[in-house]
Amino acid sequence: MSVTKQQAFMEAYRSCHEPFVRYCTAIVHGKMATEDLVQDVLLSAYKNYDVLSSDTPLLHYLVRAARNRKVSLWRKSKHRAEFTEDDAAKLKSRETPPDVLLDIQLLYRLIQKLPEAQGDALLLFEISGFSMKEIAIIQDSTEGAIKTKISRGRKLLKQMLSEPESESHSTGFKSNML
Repeated sequence: MSVTKQQAFMEAYRSCHEPFVRYCTAIVHGKMATEDLVQDVLLSAYKNYDVLSSDTPLLHYLVRAARNRKVSLWRKSKHRAEFTEDDAAKLKSRETPPDVLLDIQLLYRLIQKLPEAQGDALLLFEISGFSMKEIAIIQDSTEGAIKTKISRGRKLLKQMLSEPESESHSTGFKSNML
């Protein structure tokens, strides 16, 4: 492995690290899953660094690769909807209060129910902190289209959150007290 290739890659990655890890954290849940995704994408990016287009910033390549990798993993695992012991352990291990974690979990599940482009745009903008211009480049779209996707995604989320006893966010618990 060439020292100059490694130095060039590290220099290009230095400014990408924080937003890239933030994005990976937003699309997968759990510290280990995030670390695995980051390492997998970085290894792939490093191997292909020589052939990456110079007009595509490294960060945009990394985000696209992470998203594609997540979709591939989701397809392989046939995403589960039930709450498992592993999920319970993850909730206990964090410092955030459990009620806030449940709200976050609900929000992520609702975002996953949005149309794919809207959900991705919301994750990139609201959670990962990318600009509209960067998201437009990542999604191969225009800034106006991204603004529309984010606006429509927010509106759908608000609608889903305001629905009483909706299937999308019911816990399955029925109160017999009434």
